[in-house]
Amino acid sequence: MNETLTRTLSGAVYILVLVGCALFPVSFTILFGIFLLIAVSEFCELVNLPKTFPIVISAVLYVLFATWPLSDITQSSLLGLTLFVSVSLLFFLFSQRPPRLDRLSKYVFLIGYVVLPIVFITKLPSVNGVFRPEIIISVFVLIWANDTFAFLIGKGFGKHKLLERVSPKKTIEGFIGGWIFALLFAIPISIWLTKEPLAFWLVIATIASYLGTLGDLVESKFKRMAGVKDSGRIMPGHGGILDRLDSIIFVTPFVFLFYQIVHYVS
Repeated sequence: MNETLTRTLSGAVYILVLVGCALFPVSFTILFGIFLLIAVSEFCELVNLPKTFPIVISAVLYVLFATWPLSDITQSSLLGLTLFVSVSLLFFLFSQRPPRLDRLSKYVFLIGYVVLPIVFITKLPSVNGVFRPEIIISVFVLIWANDTFAFLIGKGFGKHKLLERVSPKKTIEGFIGGWIFALLFAIPISIWLTKEPLAFWLVIATIASYLGTLGDLVESKFKRMAGVKDSGRIMPGHGGILDRLDSIIFVTPFVFLFYQIVHYVS
């Protein structure tokens, strides 16, 4: 089986499983619990961290935070910690010096970059108090649209590198093209899928495009430091689970915050 067909079939299975499980709260939580354990294992490989304790602590935190309702104070505290780590990762991404990660930094990134964002992925469909799977599915669609068209436009028209020392193939033209198509996909999402204001979903599309690209670059930097092409091999043609979730785990906390702000203002 050639690589393109393998990649296509693997991606199709991933999408079908993800969308199917997203329709029901229990299956969605179980699926992302499995994704979490795999992603934690892959992250530990990238940063050279023994796996046993991180997997145990991540599983405990996931059960505590993803399977039970959170108080407003707990939710706000976890979101604040996640966003703090996200901003720290941007400094890590754009740092000119080769970063040195001590053991504490590795655990902070593990919790704030992998565990808590996946918790917020499970919380996003219920951000307004009612389980609405179309919200998280729409965010995934925007990220997939951005990634797909950034690749196609970058491959066909890309001339200017976006951040060559981290990801040599990404171009400014591809990034702009991905953003434009994410905005276009936001239109049917707003009108037919979520029935929420178009301006609202244009903002989310911009968040998905900009921060999704940064999330991809952050994971690329971890992989470059580890000297590997993919975070794992669980998905033929696509790499690891962390390779598939690198954008969504960076995007979701900010989308969650945006929903909270809009809800508070309204």
